[in-house]
Amino acid sequence: MKKTLLAEFTAREGARDEVARMIGEYALKVREEEGNLAFDVYTKATAPRAFWIFEVYRDEDAFQAHLNAPYGGPFNAALAPLIEEDASVLTFLDPLA
Repeated sequence: MKKTLLAEFTAREGARDEVARMIGEYALKVREEEGNLAFDVYTKATAPRAFWIFEVYRDEDAFQAHLNAPYGGPFNAALAPLIEEDASVLTFLDPLA
């Protein structure tokens, strides 16, 4: 079963461009993961510092592989001081049957 989620965070005032650069580079790596089916980055039209990332993985194993990728920890550590939240807020999604 696919693993689908929405990750959200808000760049701090003055950090939007750096966050956008970082998430763009990170997205390229995630999209190369064997089990990644989608990693689409958006900003909210009415609040351009608000980032929403729609992620889909082949299954739970692919999601776990993503979490254990060697570049994930350094990315999250670099992102943390640039966003308003303590970390990305994750919302896991289930398809409507």
